[in-house]
Amino acid sequence: MDSISIFEIFKIGVGPSSSHTLGPWNAARMFVHDLDIAQTIRVEVHLYGSLSRTGKGHATDKAVLLGLMDLDPVTIDTSKIDEIIGKIQDGKALQLPGKAIDFDFNKDLIFENAMHPLHPNTLIFRAFGENGMIDEETYASTGGGFIHALAKDGDLKKPRILPHPIVEGIDLLKYTRSNQCSISDVVLKNELSIADEAQIDEQIQKLYDTMLDCIYIGSHTEGILPGGLNVSRRASAISKKLLHGVSYSGKEEWLAAIRSSARDFTTVNKWVSCFALAVNEQNASMGRVVTSPTNGAAGVIPAVLMYYLLFCEAGPTDAIRRFLFTAGEIACIFVKNATISAAVGGCQAEIGVSSAMAAGALTELLGGSPEQCLMAAEIAMEHHLGLTCDPIKGLVQVPCIERNTMGAMKAITAANLALESDASRAIVNLDTVVKTMWEVAQDMNHKYKETSEGGLAILLPVVNPYC
Repeated sequence: MDSISIFEIFKIGVGPSSSHTLGPWNAARMFVHDLDIAQTIRVEVHLYGSLSRTGKGHATDKAVLLGLMDLDPVTIDTSKIDEIIGKIQDGKALQLPGKAIDFDFNKDLIFENAMHPLHPNTLIFRAFGENGMIDEETYASTGGGFIHALAKDGDLKKPRILPHPIVEGIDLLKYTRSNQCSISDVVLKNELSIADEAQIDEQIQKLYDTMLDCIYIGSHTEGILPGGLNVSRRASAISKKLLHGVSYSGKEEWLAAIRSSARDFTTVNKWVSCFALAVNEQNASMGRVVTSPTNGAAGVIPAVLMYYLLFCEAGPTDAIRRFLFTAGEIACIFVKNATISAAVGGCQAEIGVSSAMAAGALTELLGGSPEQCLMAAEIAMEHHLGLTCDPIKGLVQVPCIERNTMGAMKAITAANLALESDASRAIVNLDTVVKTMWEVAQDMNHKYKETSEGGLAILLPVVNPYC
């Protein structure tokens, strides 16, 4: 676990959930790539735990079928997803790579009423031939699109060795102090052991382009989000109102118009909220987003990055890369020592982690020391401890979308506090808050871990008494 690349933290995928959509999608692709398709006549998919309880709201059912068809979440035309699923349901047939098989949506896709000992997000694929079952694979979707496959006898994986292995924040500070460098400099050295600089910059550009596209599309799309909760999109109306009728054509002119707009606190606050809303409204619509570190928390990183690019003084030319490197490494510390899965740790593991990532990254770009970066990350997480995951109707909408705006603003506040503080005098450090977050996750009642069986998910009134 000391060899995670930041490009395993930031993944391009399809909403609404990294653990419930992207993870199962990729697990299905892994299964079908190793499957003897010529001998296969039927496939069953069994969903357990949180995948079962909130799978329909999180589009897990759609994701596993798209994965079995070996469609790529990075490149699929997201506007065609419902049409593809509709054909499977109507025709009762599933197109595996090179072969169509019978598939009954109501019988072969099974929502199990049980937890699985492997993980709260467990799914099992079974393939059958003429004479019975020919293959079975078990996977855990552990958060952020990460997949753990239950190892078979003899399975060995050669570990990746990084020049600067990092498990905890103290390890990271050891390298920055001995090399007199920034957090992003340490991360670059690790990433250069995996890919060359041109490849790294190409991946960074793809991540940024995807984030910007998501913000722009989300800020120019109106209507009601799917799923039956009748949540209205708000980002478009906010953007339009803030620009006061200014005309523009395309993303770059839109960004220029924003840069030229007012910069008072209220206006900047509304823009940051607009960016976060835009991303997560797209995510809720099965749009393409960057997992940061999860889909449900995908709006925080882009919103804070855009805050820096549009409203802060010009900084380093490689600001985007440095921001994503620092943010990604902070996420890695949470992955190794706690969790980024709401099904394991509640929303503190998603919005809390994304806010910590953004806080640390923004602090570096604003000139903070590595110690201040980790202090900012600690502050952000400290004030998300205990945050539950109780999505209404199992949809990644309420309270998830607005929580991204809160996480973004907390990140900016945490960065500003850290920049005005002596990090050596901090009472709580990042490693302590990560351990605390993990203890809270273990103590949290299971109904607050992405089950839609507690909190807002069950206390929502049928009729709003305030209307």
